[in-house]
Amino acid sequence: MSDALVIIPTYNEKENIEAIIKAVFSQKKAFHILIVDDNSPDGTASIVKKLQSQYSDSLFLEQRKGKNGIGTAYIHGFKWAIKNGYDYVIEMDADFSHDPADLIRLYNTCTNDEADISVGSRYVNNKVNVVNWDIKRVLLSYFASRYVRFITKIPVHDTTAGFVCYKRKVLETIQLDKIKFVGYAFQIEMKFKAWKHKFNIKEVPIIFTDRVLGESKLSPGIIKEAVFGVIKMRLSGLPK
Repeated sequence: MSDALVIIPTYNEKENIEAIIKAVFSQKKAFHILIVDDNSPDGTASIVKKLQSQYSDSLFLEQRKGKNGIGTAYIHGFKWAIKNGYDYVIEMDADFSHDPADLIRLYNTCTNDEADISVGSRYVNNKVNVVNWDIKRVLLSYFASRYVRFITKIPVHDTTAGFVCYKRKVLETIQLDKIKFVGYAFQIEMKFKAWKHKFNIKEVPIIFTDRVLGESKLSPGIIKEAVFGVIKMRLSGLPK
């Protein structure tokens, strides 16, 4: 039994899913993996099921009926992790934008450095560590994070980061059923609520590499949610 679970939400990731699973399992630290698949029509879940015969004790699959947003997929995974007794829970993308080799660094930051949350950060130490993005997308993401820090006052540089390790107690304290946002703002809301509960958040510098295979899930609606969502969070002061 591993003490750490890596949650990977998927929708149409057949090009990446087998490779990312094997890359996670190749790390020196033994991680378990939970795939939360939103009924991918490309057969992503079928690939995972075939791999389960090889990794029967460490690879798990939860299939949902529809495409309901990355936030609800992670919340589904968080609840599954708590129910099954994991002490450390890591969010990770399926497309190799997050390097599996950095998993141990995030894990060790929570186990050895007294952090309650470790964030794989693209923008810490006054650097922009992003590969294969055009300049417009780099600027949009960077200044979005600056905007979030200005509005919410949260002391995190990469507030929209989706490569995050949580200690179990953080997920048990945050009221997951009251998380309001499903897109980029979900990542902001999770960090904001944790900070408001006075949990220790530490950023770990990573290099973020844009996907090579598959299609981006970014949409104008997700960006709009993030922009206006942070204002709502700041005004409401979540949690009380």
